[in-house]
Amino acid sequence: MAFSRFVALGDSFTEGYGDPDPDRPNGLRGWADRVAEVLARQTDDFGYANLAIRGRKLDAVLAEQLRPALALEPDLVTIYAGANDILRPRVDLDALVGRYDAALGELAATGARLLVFTAFDPGDSATYKMLRGRFAIYNELVRESAERHGADIVDYWRMREYRDWRLWDDDRLHMGPAGHQRMAMAVLDVLGVEHDLAPLTLRESAALRRREQLREHAAWVRTSAAPWVHRRLTGRSSGDAVSPRHPTLGRVGVPDRTTSI
Repeated sequence: MAFSRFVALGDSFTEGYGDPDPDRPNGLRGWADRVAEVLARQTDDFGYANLAIRGRKLDAVLAEQLRPALALEPDLVTIYAGANDILRPRVDLDALVGRYDAALGELAATGARLLVFTAFDPGDSATYKMLRGRFAIYNELVRESAERHGADIVDYWRMREYRDWRLWDDDRLHMGPAGHQRMAMAVLDVLGVEHDLAPLTLRESAALRRREQLREHAAWVRTSAAPWVHRRLTGRSSGDAVSPRHPTLGRVGVPDRTTSI
């Protein structure tokens, strides 16, 4: 199946955080760009917009991105939101996904192909495994919503290859390039789109001595965990000064985004 207008909504997961490319907007590539690159080869009039911004909670994603996405009249929409809410001290998951469900209903009503994601399984994460129950409940509610609205779903929770930390960025929260490549493959497979993407070669994984493990963990606390906590305490977000990477429909990989369809 060929698509002409692909619009991606969400947070850092969809913005492409963890997959650096200095020649692209915001210095990122990400799974959505990788998907768009494949789709662009299938039709001459293809357009792609990515409205996702890192750090956004679900309500901000819907408030800032839903109407612009609908205005672009997409025939393919992807959305992933809610993970940043789950990481907060308190969250009402039923109410959260209730609002998500209403937005999915609006997107599905356009007739566009709609694809959503579950959250990843944090069971192997020393930092986030205490929230595993929250993630599991959120995922089941999202599966119900996807079924209700006829949406496709990439079940990130069941993708056990992501237990390999070589698919992740050094911050241990976002996918790295290999993770984004694998996610792009999963999206295309669920959509039934033929592609030639293949898993990226993973870096060598060496067993670390106890002292090296402690040094690596200290570096993570200093560069990733502490800044995240500081932002929470000060009410700031990593996306406060960030704009959507591709706010209008255009050909992926083209530096000048002023041309829209």
